[in-house]
Amino acid sequence: MSLSRPPLAAFDLEGVFLPEIWIAVAERTQLPELRRTTRDEPDYDKLMHYRMRILEREGLTLADIQAVIDTMAPLPGAVEFLAWVRSTMQTVIITDSFYEFVAPFLPKIGYPTVFAHTLNTDDRGMLAGYRLRVPDGKRLAAESFRALGFRTVAVGDSYNDTRMLGAADQGILFRPPDNVIREFPHFPVTRDYAELRAAIELFLNMPEPA
Repeated sequence: MSLSRPPLAAFDLEGVFLPEIWIAVAERTQLPELRRTTRDEPDYDKLMHYRMRILEREGLTLADIQAVIDTMAPLPGAVEFLAWVRSTMQTVIITDSFYEFVAPFLPKIGYPTVFAHTLNTDDRGMLAGYRLRVPDGKRLAAESFRALGFRTVAVGDSYNDTRMLGAADQGILFRPPDNVIREFPHFPVTRDYAELRAAIELFLNMPEPA
C-alpha cells in the first residue's frame, strides 16, 4: 500500500508557456516603457500602477491590449510540454495576469485550470484598477496544495514566483533573468522544456521523507 502524496504541478504562465504580454504590447505600441515586467520590478502593485499611468497617458484601452493579445501564440514547445505534464499529474497555472488577458490563450493551450486576477475598466474602456483574488496568491496556493495533501512542484521565472517556489516541495526556475538567479541561488535553473521535464521527472522519482 502506497502512502505517498499525489503530485501536483503549479506553473506561472507568462515566460513559461506564453510570451510576456506587456512586452508584446510595448513592441506593438512602440512604448518601450511598457517592457518593464515582474522580472524587473518585484513590487507588483507599483508595477501595475506604473503601467496604468502610461496607458492613460497614451489613451490605450483594454480592447487595444486585447487586440495585441489575440495575435500572440504560445511559446514554441509549450503546448506539447503542458500536455505531457497534464498527462502525468494534476496541473494548475497560477498567474499574476488577468482573466481578461489570458482568455484568448486558453483554447491554444488546451483549457488548463488557471488562477488569475480581474481587471476593472471605466466607461471609456480604460484600465481603472485591478482586483487580486487574494494578496500573495501564488504562495498561498502552493501552501494550500501542500495542506490538502499534494506533493507540489512549482515552476516560474520571475521575482513574483519565488514565494510560490519556496512554499512548494520543490521549486524550479525556468529561463529566469540573471538577477533572479543571483538572488535565489537555491532554486535549480532550467533553460528549455527538455531540462524542465528532466527536473520534474527527478522530483517525481524522488522518494518522500519517511
